[in-house]
Amino acid sequence: MGHIATIGFFDGVHKGHRFLFNHLDKIGAERGLTPLIVTFEEHPRVTLQSDYIPQLLTTVEERRALLSVFGEVVVLPFSAIQPLTAAQFMKRLRDEYDVSVLLMGYDHRFGSDRLRHPQEYIRTGKQVGIEVLTLGEFVEGEWHVSSTEIRGALENGNIALANDLLGRPYALRGEVVHGKGLGRTIGFPTANIAPTNPHKIVPKAGVYAVSVRAYGIDWTPALLNIDTHATIEVHIPSFHGDLYGEQLEVRFLRFIREEKKIDSPEELQKQLKEDFDNNLRPA
Repeated sequence: MGHIATIGFFDGVHKGHRFLFNHLDKIGAERGLTPLIVTFEEHPRVTLQSDYIPQLLTTVEERRALLSVFGEVVVLPFSAIQPLTAAQFMKRLRDEYDVSVLLMGYDHRFGSDRLRHPQEYIRTGKQVGIEVLTLGEFVEGEWHVSSTEIRGALENGNIALANDLLGRPYALRGEVVHGKGLGRTIGFPTANIAPTNPHKIVPKAGVYAVSVRAYGIDWTPALLNIDTHATIEVHIPSFHGDLYGEQLEVRFLRFIREEKKIDSPEELQKQLKEDFDNNLRPA
């Protein structure tokens, strides 16, 4: 069975991307073709712009796992693809992956010859032997669903909007490392998290309601604090033990409050208890 393919970086694998994948699946079923999603190891701008520092919603491992729900996944190094013209890339898809139909998102462009208009891709596809189809933009309410919108929401602490546009809670993974140990002295021990991927977006400073998963812990409610230096501390009320060196995954559920200056351990203890009672304690 041949393939119907789509191409993109697909950071976040958000609702707009899933709109595209649903059409990929529908057209594939109509034509007897298997959906194939072609993505890249690194953000294209890392290759195109030497000083670019990506701010990612998903790592390549997360993207691969999320994309695999919607079809076969091929992850290519963008640096190897970048020199190819649109026709050369289409020929590679045809010859190596038996692609006969290519579905393009509304704003996607590829190829070193910098084709601009859908008709140019359609015409090039005919020359190569691939039918090129294009899809309009996915808009939900007043929001143009995009990775850029979601990054902006996270940077502003708007977890509700980010999660809505993603279609799932935003997640961070990291290793539990040693911190100052202050929380333990006031009855609120915390785990300091060093993100596994330094390019993953850390939401703005503040306190969040989250759920966490680690070895021996499965999606447990917790409080998470991010300070102005992007230090991440999570307090897991139901867990008592040692997590140092463990990998912890955090799902952001909602923003609770801005970070604020606290002058004493007693005041910090009072504030943390209030945060816990108002946001995590069962009714």
